[in-house]
Amino acid sequence: MPTLLDYRRRVRSVKNTQQITRAMKFVAAAKLRRAQEALLAARPYAYQIRRMLRSVQARVEGAPHPLLERRPEQKILALVLTGDRSLAGAFNTNVIRRALEFLKEMEGKQVEVIAVGHKGRDALKKRGLALAGEYLDVSQKVEFGKAKEIATQAAEIYTSGAADAVYVVYNEFKNVMVQQLQVEKLLPIEPPTHPEEDAGGQSGGESLPHEVAASGANLVDYIYEQPPEEIFAALVPRYLQSEIFRVLLESATAEHAARMMAMESATNNAADLIDKLTLEMNKIRQAGITKEIIEIVSGASYTAN
Repeated sequence: MPTLLDYRRRVRSVKNTQQITRAMKFVAAAKLRRAQEALLAARPYAYQIRRMLRSVQARVEGAPHPLLERRPEQKILALVLTGDRSLAGAFNTNVIRRALEFLKEMEGKQVEVIAVGHKGRDALKKRGLALAGEYLDVSQKVEFGKAKEIATQAAEIYTSGAADAVYVVYNEFKNVMVQQLQVEKLLPIEPPTHPEEDAGGQSGGESLPHEVAASGANLVDYIYEQPPEEIFAALVPRYLQSEIFRVLLESATAEHAARMMAMESATNNAADLIDKLTLEMNKIRQAGITKEIIEIVSGASYTAN
C-alpha cells in the first residue's frame, strides 16, 4: 500500500509535468498566433492569383500549358503533410490515416509519395511506400522558398509523365478547435469557376467552360502590358507555388492549434490528477491521525483502570 511519502512524491512529479505542459501550451499559442497571421495574409493572394489565372486563361488561344494537360490517371503523386514533432494530439495520426485511405483508394495505380514532415516520412517508410522526395523541418518555419522547391519537383514529375495527377493530403485550419482533413488535386490545375469562392477555400474546382470563358462571365477584365500567352506561361507555375505555400501554412497553423489544445488538455488532466492524489493523501493522513487518537484514548483508559 502506498505511503504518505509516496503520494507526496507523486504529487510533486505531476506538478512538475504540469508546469512543462503549461509552458508548452504558451509556446504553441505564440507560434499559432504568428502562423495564423501568415495564413490570413496568404489566403487573399492565393484567391487573387486564381482570379487572374481565370481571366488570362479565357484570353489565351492555342496549346494549353503543360501543367493543364490532362491524362488518364494511372500514375499518382501524393504530397502528405504532417508535423515534425509529436505532442500534438491526433494531428499526425489523422493525416497519416487519411493518406493511407487515399492510397488504398488508388489501389491498382502506380503511386509515389512526397513526404513533408518527420512523422509522415517515418510512418510511410515503415509501410514500404516509395518516396519520391522528403522535406523535413518545414512546419516550424514555413517559407515560400521551400514551397517553391516542392512545387518545382511536383511540376517536373508531372510534366515528365512520371505522374498523371498530383494530390495533397493535409489538415486545413478552420479555427483553434477544428482542423479539417483535406485531399486536394494540385495537378492538373483546375481553376475555380466562381470568384466568390472563399479566399481560403479549396484549390480544386472545375476548369473554366469554353462558353463561360468566351462570354467573360465571372471574369475580371485586366489590362495586360505583356501578351496574355506570356503572362499565362509565368502565372501557372506561380499559381502552383502559391497553392503549395498556402497548404503548408494551413498544415503548420493546424499543427500549432492541435498542440496548444493537447497541452491545455494535458495541463487540465494534471490538475485533476493532483486533486485526486491530494484527496488520497489526505485520507491516509486522516487515517493515521485517527489511529493515533484511538491509541491515546485506549492508553488513557487502560491507565485509569
